[in-house]
Amino acid sequence: MDSLLTYAAPGDAPLMQRVPVLLPMLLDTTFDYLVDDDVDAAPGTFVRVPFGPQERIGIVWDRRIDTSSKPVDEAKMKALIRAHDVPPLPEISMRFAEWVARYTLTPLGMVVRLMMSANAAFEYQRPRMGVRLIGPPPPRLTPGRERAIAAATDGNIRPKASLARDADVSTAVIDGLVKSGTFVQSEMPDAGFPFPDAEHAIPEFAEQQDQAAETLRSAIRGKNFSVSLLDGITGSGKTEVYFEAAAECLRQGRQVLIMLPEIALTGQFVARFEKRFGCRPLEWHSAISQGERGRIWKAVASGEAQAIIGARSSLFLPFHDLGCIIVDEEHENAFKQEDRVTYQARDMAVVRGHLGKASVVLASATPSIESQVNARDGKYRHIRLTERYSDAELPEITAIDMRKDPAPRGRWLSPVLVDAITETSRKGQQSLLFLNRRGYAPLTLCKSCGHRIDCPQCSAYLVEHRFRGRLTCHHCGFNTPLPRTCPKCGDQDSMIPCGPGVERVAEEVRDIWPDARLAILSSDLTPGMSEMRDILAAITAGEADIIIGTQIVAKGHHFPHLATVGVVDGDLGLGQADPRAAERTFQLLAQVTGRAGRTGTEGRGLIQTHLPEHPVMQATISGDRELFLEREILQRQVAVYPPYGRLAALIVSAKMKPAAEDYARLVARSAPPATSIMVLGPVEAPLAIIRGRHRFRILIKAPREIDLQAYLRGWLDNIPPAKGDLRLQVDVDPYSFL
Repeated sequence: MDSLLTYAAPGDAPLMQRVPVLLPMLLDTTFDYLVDDDVDAAPGTFVRVPFGPQERIGIVWDRRIDTSSKPVDEAKMKALIRAHDVPPLPEISMRFAEWVARYTLTPLGMVVRLMMSANAAFEYQRPRMGVRLIGPPPPRLTPGRERAIAAATDGNIRPKASLARDADVSTAVIDGLVKSGTFVQSEMPDAGFPFPDAEHAIPEFAEQQDQAAETLRSAIRGKNFSVSLLDGITGSGKTEVYFEAAAECLRQGRQVLIMLPEIALTGQFVARFEKRFGCRPLEWHSAISQGERGRIWKAVASGEAQAIIGARSSLFLPFHDLGCIIVDEEHENAFKQEDRVTYQARDMAVVRGHLGKASVVLASATPSIESQVNARDGKYRHIRLTERYSDAELPEITAIDMRKDPAPRGRWLSPVLVDAITETSRKGQQSLLFLNRRGYAPLTLCKSCGHRIDCPQCSAYLVEHRFRGRLTCHHCGFNTPLPRTCPKCGDQDSMIPCGPGVERVAEEVRDIWPDARLAILSSDLTPGMSEMRDILAAITAGEADIIIGTQIVAKGHHFPHLATVGVVDGDLGLGQADPRAAERTFQLLAQVTGRAGRTGTEGRGLIQTHLPEHPVMQATISGDRELFLEREILQRQVAVYPPYGRLAALIVSAKMKPAAEDYARLVARSAPPATSIMVLGPVEAPLAIIRGRHRFRILIKAPREIDLQAYLRGWLDNIPPAKGDLRLQVDVDPYSFL
């Protein structure tokens, strides 16, 4: 192996090793460093090295990656500062990082950066301190002190804040008891991580579920790579079925990863996991504190952590022995990472499973076209669940033709939908109104001069958020107070909202049903994850009559009291210049209406549309998914779109439009000639400006059998590098066409 080259230094200096180190930077090369022969610097070791005037943490790689630099004179080489006392990066993780880098055309250092996303794992962690009861009560005993002492009589060491909360006192009371000698500060023991029990609560399945569960268990027992598409209608018990795959993996002593598209789903999911396995899984997402991330990262690398649920980034954790990867709601666009390293986590999960001989389970009520085709072609095992759990029936879906039954002027809910919700409320059941548009109104304009308020940094209109009294850009985050006068003509009180957002629908609901208990699920209106979970728990407990939400409500939630779902604007996603627009709309409508009637309640879905004759609407209303799939798959074949063709996008951006356009044209002119590859553009992106940067797109379209990455590498190697503020982003398999 060429990672350790030993040589004798001049004089009596000890033998030194020369090791390649990969740094988590925008680089695609390793750097050689020296280390004493008696220092363990095996491949995968995390080390601190000098890099220019700074110190950085890198990884000893198991081969040199250097295609351009000349060998460095050993006399000029620098030595490692130290090795970090953390578990090494497994070899499978190295191969996975290299595969992702090659496929996405991303510098390897940036992919490795994803695997080092827990900074606290490499830093000194001060001991966690708590307090415990050791001495007699102080002479002056207040009611608060009495409560604190009573709460600590078990003798356990507890965090000061936790003890104060349980005793309903301030932390100053605890400090006073420490000062008096009643309490003493002690180092908190490491609680370790719970081990899920595969035998804790084995469920009783219906026959179809039992067969599906056994198929998954059999795949796990094989200890070989496999992919299973668990394709079950809403409410069919997919989660309980794939839990059996997780249980079989845990019986083997291997690790399980369950990926969810939204961290908002983790609250209900954790409760279901705990009910099945007797303990909570570890969570990995952006809401986890840095200290806890470091703790979990180390536990995953050592094998101490057995079950992880997480967002797409959890796939890059350094698993010790990953035996099963479950991708829930596999069709969701949220699994596509758009920044820095652009990857599709569902597809990368399949790659990670192949490298580690793990079983992969893709679960959805509306699987992606890509997964459907792979199942039809025999690449994936196809497991169908066509019956709802406990004999519950699928909701009846109806289209409300807004040309025949329009909403009253100034309103957004058709009388047909209003009557349905009124009837549902009369029965003591819940209704859900779905609109995939945040805020109060998507556009604010002046009724006097027609001026529209747009974002100064993006080519997008500002969205009115009336509850906060702000106009906000949903692309860059810019916000400003609602103006009282028109910025253009100066007329006072002339600014009016156009179109509905969830806040405007909520206003209408309060006007029509003033006594209804209302719950709004929108990322703009919920300050944090704990508040989101509180709202979801209240809905589940039946403490809301009418729920209003954006697409967050369509992602796997179980609302037992929900009987009626109303889609405010069913046509919203159909007008997009996106090859997946029809598929996404069908999935979204099927998922959100599928929330109704899941626990024996008769459910129904009503979709407000101006296009009831559209094939997507017809398939949704009839429930004939196969008809929709056949039509959509045929269109993809004819157009040579994924999965029958391949796409890549080159996005050029700069602060000045001419610079971006000129460089984009230079890039396009440099495309190597190829008879089977189409290069389209450059054209100004639909969202031409984001965060003050002008954007131009080039779309590359190729047959499936073409090595598109090789073509792109040859192309990009022959163009001048982007300089100054110019940026060139490569997006292989794009999911956004904005």
